[in-house]
Amino acid sequence: MQTTPVTSAQFSKSVLAVPPLARNSKLAICPDNNKKIIRHIEDGGVSMLLYGGNANLYHIRPSEFGHLLDVLVEAAAEDTLVIPSVGPAYGTMMDQADVLKNYDFPTVMVLPTKAVMTEAGLMTGFRHFVEALDRPAVLYIKEEGYISPEGAAELVNDGLVSFIKYAIVRDDPADDPFLDRLVDKVDPKKLCSGIGEQPALIHLTKFGCSGFTSGCVCVNPALSQKMLAAINAKDYDLAEDIRQQFLPLEDLRNEINPIRVLHEAVTLSGIADTGPHLPLLSGITDSAEARIKTAAVELKNL
Repeated sequence: MQTTPVTSAQFSKSVLAVPPLARNSKLAICPDNNKKIIRHIEDGGVSMLLYGGNANLYHIRPSEFGHLLDVLVEAAAEDTLVIPSVGPAYGTMMDQADVLKNYDFPTVMVLPTKAVMTEAGLMTGFRHFVEALDRPAVLYIKEEGYISPEGAAELVNDGLVSFIKYAIVRDDPADDPFLDRLVDKVDPKKLCSGIGEQPALIHLTKFGCSGFTSGCVCVNPALSQKMLAAINAKDYDLAEDIRQQFLPLEDLRNEINPIRVLHEAVTLSGIADTGPHLPLLSGITDSAEARIKTAAVELKNL
């Protein structure tokens, strides 16, 4: 596992995969199936992994957090960057900081929430976590009202942020006044497009983001890597063609639920058994399963 600091140059070489977390029938973290997922992703050329929302770390037991870190350290290749997540509650992230001090993860993402918070309070909590861990953290901007571009810039300028995962969904990703303000105040190389392949071409070309995250990369990592390479080579027609190939599964994620559909897609495409969903999430309907399997298998076989 990579233990050196994260650099913006890494994002031009690898998509940042955001995998699901496999569990067994008793809801315990399953080392073998998580290793299968990681190896499938790495075999497709991806060398960066982020465990956050798709892994449902919002609801992880604090008592199993150390075990999760052990599983990830053991499973990842020597040159793979692994980023776990903490929070979103303040007390949870501060206790998790104590556990993380025993590991060499170069950065950690703070999960966002708009429940019982203010921007000033968020910034204080983020600062406390980084100071406790003594490493910069990933700032995840998922919706407006969480933190302003000015607040994000303050955290960046104070050296507290390794990079920003930007994931506010827009009907037209090119029309984004918030992102316009953000890139005006923060070096775009500190920004990673955080909503998969669909807005990545616009985010990287118009706004100058350094790279992009993806959930569907877990199904076909080589194809997602090919899209990143096409954008870097300015072959935008090829990048757009690849983006369209991810659309059927992404449409199902948007229609049903991004986390639940990806979790099932990894199983239904034969990559690994992700097991049951950790509550407070639940499984999918039988009718949805057939549609997800078709889209996932087709994407994997492209």
